[in-house]
Amino acid sequence: MRLYEKPAHVLHDMLVNKEITSVELTEDVLARIDEVEGDVKAYLTITRDEALAQAKAVDEKIAKGEKISFLEGIPGAIKDNICTKGVKTTCASKILENFVPPYDATVMTKLKAENPVILGKLNMDEFAMGGSTENSAYHPTCNPWNTECVPGGSSGGSAASVAAGTAIWSLGSDTGGSIRQPASFCGVVGLKPTYGRVSRYGLVAYGSSLDQIGPVTRDVTDCANILNIIAGHDDMDSTSSVAEVPDFTKALVEDVKGLKIGLPKEYFVKGMDPEVEKAIRMAIEKYKEMGAEIVDITLPHTDYAISAYYLIAPAEAATNLQRYDGVSYGERVEGEDLVAMMTNTRTEKFGEEVKRRIVIGNYALSAGYYDAYYLKAMKVRTLVAEDYAKAFEQVDVILAPVAPTTAFKIGEMAGDPLQMYLQDACTVPLNLAGLPGISIPCGMSSKGMPIGMQLIGKALDEETIIRAAYTYEQSQEYHTKMPQLGGNNE
Repeated sequence: MRLYEKPAHVLHDMLVNKEITSVELTEDVLARIDEVEGDVKAYLTITRDEALAQAKAVDEKIAKGEKISFLEGIPGAIKDNICTKGVKTTCASKILENFVPPYDATVMTKLKAENPVILGKLNMDEFAMGGSTENSAYHPTCNPWNTECVPGGSSGGSAASVAAGTAIWSLGSDTGGSIRQPASFCGVVGLKPTYGRVSRYGLVAYGSSLDQIGPVTRDVTDCANILNIIAGHDDMDSTSSVAEVPDFTKALVEDVKGLKIGLPKEYFVKGMDPEVEKAIRMAIEKYKEMGAEIVDITLPHTDYAISAYYLIAPAEAATNLQRYDGVSYGERVEGEDLVAMMTNTRTEKFGEEVKRRIVIGNYALSAGYYDAYYLKAMKVRTLVAEDYAKAFEQVDVILAPVAPTTAFKIGEMAGDPLQMYLQDACTVPLNLAGLPGISIPCGMSSKGMPIGMQLIGKALDEETIIRAAYTYEQSQEYHTKMPQLGGNNE
């Protein structure tokens, strides 16, 4: 077994015990990138020299007998919509193809204090708009389990890199399922924290009331450890929570006895892949065996959540993307006057999906339609949040599928945006309500594709979903499986 196959917590112990050096580990992961990146295409930028310099500095620290923190010396990568000082941050868009941020996002400042090895920036759907990473202006990312399939999106690079072993951990962002759905498609763990639990300062905005940064890892233990690092109040983000941050690793306990798990009938939708439903039902039985209590619940406004989301998110996107006009930010395409220049810039430099959402958003916010669309969607959002609040009076966590299918073929849904949007039916409601959710592997399809299960918690109660996820994970081996890439896996 090569080093890139191990989770961060195992590698941390190996570094502490001087069984390996950070340079050896980093070189192993970089070699893995050389082997399989041509097939997976998870990265947009690889910072090889900087990564090796960071690893060397950690080894020197260990040699002096100094203590190291959890992520110190462990290679990971960052979604390309999180600002990294001195490193290109493109949001997978042509309009930002040469943008190098002069500052770090708060999560980067917190990470850098831990001295991890940063391998580079990861591919995504342009401005995080999409569920397949096909909307990147540069290239689609492929699913390591079957390179003809999508890895999910918009954090497709974040999930694919961890699954393929080209990063030990990564950061993604989740606006409507963009961490959880790719984690499900790629057979890794992805956590969307409560809205406000992690600072959004330096995350390039898509839907400001929905966006949240979170970790993508090989197992739940790594997820809890990284959440410890990135969570917390930030004065630079007015929406960040002032609630005290617990030690999430204390929730890594194998115990769900008496835990009430809610099953919402609305999430087991028509058209769900029978193999996905079977895997979820088997996980439910496993929880029963382990002493959890299963409670049937209803979330009656779920059917309206997707419509509300696809009005609210594009409305916020249209507002946030106004700044890319060829003057304030980004690239410029000249024209004979100011209006022509702005029109040319946006026409040439924005991709089709981004344009589609800007048009939808501006329409929903326009005079005469605001009340009919945006305001109504905001009222539905309140009803969705109230559904969850009522459900959590009866249960501790909610269990649901992440996506109705396993990963689909690249190009399969490219011509049908509505079908693509419906992929988000199980993930979007959480973002509307601002709740935490985690995706963990719970099965494999007959075609060898991963299936993920979603656990949803009360606001600021990541601990309970981490405990429930960890308990299930320890009873299974799905999180230890890796795709057969490059012909050198066992």
